[in-house]
Amino acid sequence: MSHPSLPKPPYDDHATPALCLLEDQGVLAVSGPDAAKFLQGQVTCDVNALAIGASVGGARCTPKGRMQASFRLLRQDEHSYLLGMPAERVSALQAELSRYAVFFKVKLEDASAQWIRLGLLGELQPLLTQLPEHHSALAVQDNAGLPELWLPQEAATSADTLTRLSECCASASPDRWQLARIRGGFAEVCADTSEHFIPQMFNLQVLGAISFRKGCYTGQEIVARMQYLGKLKRRLYRFALSQGPCPAPGEDIVDADGKVIGEVANAASHADSLEMLAVVQTDAAQSAALSLCQHPQTQLQLLPLPQDAQLAAALQQQQEEKSP
Repeated sequence: MSHPSLPKPPYDDHATPALCLLEDQGVLAVSGPDAAKFLQGQVTCDVNALAIGASVGGARCTPKGRMQASFRLLRQDEHSYLLGMPAERVSALQAELSRYAVFFKVKLEDASAQWIRLGLLGELQPLLTQLPEHHSALAVQDNAGLPELWLPQEAATSADTLTRLSECCASASPDRWQLARIRGGFAEVCADTSEHFIPQMFNLQVLGAISFRKGCYTGQEIVARMQYLGKLKRRLYRFALSQGPCPAPGEDIVDADGKVIGEVANAASHADSLEMLAVVQTDAAQSAALSLCQHPQTQLQLLPLPQDAQLAAALQQQQEEKSP
């Protein structure tokens, strides 16, 4: 698949809007008269509440509540939906959902080759006004990640579209984009972490990616039980790494005694920064002696997340609701 050439000037900071070509990301298309009904029973977010052109984060879980994939769901039209996720997860999720799709009038398709996903560091709306009148771009802007622009393959290769993009945006590297996602607290399930985490471990409950009112879906019982009856012992935290290579998803995190207390979700290295998101035991996250299991010389420093205040408020509310 051919990709468009993005603007060449180097990306420095958010003062200059910048686009990143998300070559590692794919798209799963779900369409048909039963598309909404089908998805509503399979994913954590409320599909029925999604307006045409709107998007929301979500996840697909096993019956035990473990996430097989996390995604950004966009409603393209009345009977068509697009799920953006790492390209490596598209075929696996398609195969899993196909087991249930036979009971619905619905079509599942790997549409990765049909779409170009562009990540934006900056505001999305000004960029949309610079595109040709009939650009066919889809704006993806919700609580589940940084703004994105999805272009049909034919529109993305249009000289007019590329010229307009190059005039208003610089180019961001994939590493810079991933680091921005980490600093925003936006983790994603990959092949090495599939079925390792429940949605609340990714803080999805404060990102609008879980509906607790929509009714049953695969894994709903476990997710709801954790929200109303359980105590979340592990959740997503952000760390800076003192040195060493960028850790891979799934790598263990240990305490001073060598006990495994967490697992890397996503990590990125850009310029002088090396940071990661990791699911860690809440009673151990504040420890000053955390390190990577495979690189014990690499010390971890806890950093804030934008969702910390929301998480604290949600926890307080949960405790009050459980009190007699």
